[in-house]
Amino acid sequence: MGLLDGKIALVTGAGSGIGRETALLLAKDGATVVLTGRRLEPLREVASLIEKAKGRAFARVLDIESRDSILETVKWIKDGIGAVDILVNNAGSASKVLNARFLSEEEWNSTINVNLTAVFNLTQAVLPEMIARGEGTIITVSSLAVVNPNLLGGAAYGAAKAGVKNFMTFVHNTYRNQGIRATTILPGETNTPIMDNRARPPLDSERAVMMDPHDVARAIHLCASLNKSAVIPELHICPTFMRDTSADIDVARWVGAPADTPDMPKK
Repeated sequence: MGLLDGKIALVTGAGSGIGRETALLLAKDGATVVLTGRRLEPLREVASLIEKAKGRAFARVLDIESRDSILETVKWIKDGIGAVDILVNNAGSASKVLNARFLSEEEWNSTINVNLTAVFNLTQAVLPEMIARGEGTIITVSSLAVVNPNLLGGAAYGAAKAGVKNFMTFVHNTYRNQGIRATTILPGETNTPIMDNRARPPLDSERAVMMDPHDVARAIHLCASLNKSAVIPELHICPTFMRDTSADIDVARWVGAPADTPDMPKK
């Protein structure tokens, strides 16, 4: 008997990285998992792994920048599978331009929409049913960029992740006496595909000392599988080894800078 038998979990960004590992763990413990993301094929691959292990999973494309798409997806889950018991807000992205000096308003808005506004919309979509049942769990993957913002994640990403931490604390403080558990996970560097999009993609030797996505997924699983009488409002998880990121930051500083920027180092 699994700790999550009978529970329905919605996981965003479930096709790879932390979301993929989280979905596998939740399903292994008995949850029916709804896998969402931008591309259907990776979601189907994860669903297939879950089904081969005798679990239950559904794959659905979701544009988390669209409130309508979020509301339609939550309604689709409720009507066809059942109300969401566990929401894992995992999907996220960083802007290409990281320095606030050169960042466009368009990139700022897009990064805020994916990492913060989508979490608000998803939370708002599942809250009424959770409150009606007197029970529900909302877990959001933020970042240690909240406590140490810099050019690795960039200005927009750090601001969005700080905002989402604040919002989850609001949910915790406001709805805990109605049975709602709200948790923020703050991971450090994790070896996921998003690292390929860094201004300076980390070397294999650098990735080797980062956390594995499974490490973060285990933290999410812990928070989801506690008895309903207990909640972990905030959990920091970071690599044991603290690597030198100065080279990454030096490169990131000048992404998007106009060629005539007077203080930009000469190549």
